[in-house]
Amino acid sequence: MVNARSPERPKEAAAPMLSREDVVRILEQRGEELRAELARCQDAEPEVLLFIAKEGNAAARRAVAANPSSPAVANRLLATDPEDEVRQELARKIGRLLPNLTSDAREHVRRLTIQTLELLAADELPRVRQILAEEVKSLDCVPKRVIARLARDIECVSAPILEYSPLLSDADLIEIITTAQARHALVAVARRNALSAKVSDVLAEVMDVPSVAALLENASSNIRQKTIDKIIDHAARIHEWHEPLVMRHDLSQRAIARIAGFVCSALIDRLAARHQLDADTRALLRQKLRERLDDEKGAGGAASVAAARFRDGTLDENAVMTAARDGQRELVVQALSLLAAMPPETVQRILETYSAKPITALVWRAGLSMRAAFRIQTSLLHLPASELLPARDGVRFPLSDDEMRWHLSYFGLDD
Repeated sequence: MVNARSPERPKEAAAPMLSREDVVRILEQRGEELRAELARCQDAEPEVLLFIAKEGNAAARRAVAANPSSPAVANRLLATDPEDEVRQELARKIGRLLPNLTSDAREHVRRLTIQTLELLAADELPRVRQILAEEVKSLDCVPKRVIARLARDIECVSAPILEYSPLLSDADLIEIITTAQARHALVAVARRNALSAKVSDVLAEVMDVPSVAALLENASSNIRQKTIDKIIDHAARIHEWHEPLVMRHDLSQRAIARIAGFVCSALIDRLAARHQLDADTRALLRQKLRERLDDEKGAGGAASVAAARFRDGTLDENAVMTAARDGQRELVVQALSLLAAMPPETVQRILETYSAKPITALVWRAGLSMRAAFRIQTSLLHLPASELLPARDGVRFPLSDDEMRWHLSYFGLDD
């Protein structure tokens, strides 16, 4: 049989290769759709990507900003792009480029990339700086001056740098702690992995409640025993530190015994469940647990007494002042809770600040006089003379109504 193959078609001549100038000319003539498509191609010629960075619309420039193959000169150009989203895409990418910017990279590429990084770190839009901080927070190849700038920025920018950057030395951290104007900086430093004892000492000196709580919760932080002891000196009146203290793995027997003197029964239970307690400490914990259970049972009694007096109209200023004079803390808490129309837990939190201004505001909200506020400061809480807030003209509240509302707002009380 004859093989009935169709005759072969003549081969078409190969299309001529386009020069870079030809590509740019075509891009100038064709629409934005082609530019955006080419901007996403990681094998596009550098000149093409640079042209799109200069002449493309926002979508195309955003694609160039996200393209890891974009030349350094295009990245540098886009660092000052008028569109926020273009600079945000560039901030997401630049951190991924830095580890690959090896020492043998061409000098002008290195210089342009660092310039791009510095422009983004100084961008007027916080979101751009925030994205950059998240991308570079764990890198050790970022110029130190850039990290120093980001570490002193607003919260959303500085927090990841302060918590994670390996380029911040103990000296840097201590300088930031001692000059910090915002609490978030202290908390972020307190959360750093393997925080040194030297930095922990300085953090504890500040005695900021949230940052010390974060320091105690950080299982990898190194805290000297004398620093733990200093924290315990103040912890009885700061409820937020109780559980983090109990959960520390590096407590001495003496520290455990001291903590058992002020935490609730459930936390004493946790202390008692620890291994390697000596016999004396274990016996002390059993005793403290019995005492705390009795105290907590008594709190229920105080609530009943306060409720009965509230119903019959005898829960007045004289009743609160007498309870404060006699050291009946639970009765004062329950009375103020009813008179100020707030949960007992909130009253307890305010008293545990041992700060005269919010305590005075609490008494004001309860409808009592400045005399009652001063009695609670002195007889119940035993505040030092230097921390007392006396009456104005002997009888009036020393704070305005707006000031007292402001102090109460910290505890979620807005009316």
